[in-house]
Amino acid sequence: MKLDPKAIRYLTSEDFKVLAGVEAGSRNHEVVPTPLISQLSGLRGGSGVHRSISNLAKINLIAKVKNSKYDGYRLTYGGLDYLALNAHQKQKVVYSVGNQIGVGKESDIVVVAHSSGSQRILKIHRLGRISFRTVKTNRDYLRHRSTGSWMYMSRLAAMKEFAFMKALRENGFSVPEPIAQNRHTIVMSLIDAFPLRQISKVPNPEGLYSELMEMILELARFGLIHGDFNEFNLLIKEEVDADAREKYTPDTKLDDVADEDIRLVPVLIDFPQMVSIDHMNAEMYFDRDVNCVKRYFQRKFHFVSEVPGPTFAQARKNFMKNPGKRLDIEVEASGFSRKMARELEKYMQDVGADGDGREDGEDEEGSEEEEEESGEESGSETGEPNEAESSKEADKDVEESSQQLEGLKVSGA
Repeated sequence: MKLDPKAIRYLTSEDFKVLAGVEAGSRNHEVVPTPLISQLSGLRGGSGVHRSISNLAKINLIAKVKNSKYDGYRLTYGGLDYLALNAHQKQKVVYSVGNQIGVGKESDIVVVAHSSGSQRILKIHRLGRISFRTVKTNRDYLRHRSTGSWMYMSRLAAMKEFAFMKALRENGFSVPEPIAQNRHTIVMSLIDAFPLRQISKVPNPEGLYSELMEMILELARFGLIHGDFNEFNLLIKEEVDADAREKYTPDTKLDDVADEDIRLVPVLIDFPQMVSIDHMNAEMYFDRDVNCVKRYFQRKFHFVSEVPGPTFAQARKNFMKNPGKRLDIEVEASGFSRKMARELEKYMQDVGADGDGREDGEDEEGSEEEEEESGEESGSETGEPNEAESSKEADKDVEESSQQLEGLKVSGA
């Protein structure tokens, strides 16, 4: 599904209280009973609650589950989108919503604006999409898991990405500026750049290749391996070279700058699959990152480096000899726990969402629709508490961690 914010202006505060009640009930039930929704919303009078439920169901923010043994509803991704948007709006982070500019394997990218008019990016994690493409034959997949639902996992992915983006940004890495995180969404700065996969020619492929390999090694020096370092997750930004800036005025447009005076700056994005250099599969992830860049440059730019490296042994040696701050440890200490990391990593590996360098927008939208349909048809027929996402203790941990991440302070390099 795509984000459609048109109906949000017509929702009342009571509607959002009921929607939040469905979300709260979803922590312990796959299908939230209607009386429980009324209780959790905190509204008096049943007629108002039922009117809000009807309004929310009409615009697909909640869905009635067929064949359920009792009257109840489940929260849809659209409902979760609206709750996150409402929170961002209250925090004055997002004022208006623009066009969707990207559809990835596990996320949607939407342009939003601040009240000042400055444009930003809203990234919406949707891990249920990739799971449905790879686990179609096992519709009750999550019912036999001890971790969380797709929405819970999407929330973990957003928390992890926000935490690492903030840590990397504060230590001088070329990444977007993280602004806010709520539920399964992140608001970040808009980068005026093109994805590497859309660039057909670069003036100096050797220089760009070298810079990307240096970035992989620098990440390792700070104790991190990206895990999905490829042309899909690298933006290329054009800047006037520092040595040539005196030739131009601050008002000079890039179109008027000579090609030889333009420097290509890579910007790294997408961090849910990032792992520590101490991870048991760290060498595999490191080699995969390096080989992805090598293969792409050979295929797209016909460039093959004469230098065989870098290797994980090299990176490990540099790390031990000249370490930077241990960002993997600092992020873990400041909100995104090791337990959360293990849950998210296990889920992403199980459903094939741990980074393969592919983004197939049309297929994903189709599978998302399939997910929505299946939820309404199959849902929870038992009415039993949802063990997959239900632990109150785990949910409390996520709430506390999310609050910690908002105020995350990471020491500089």
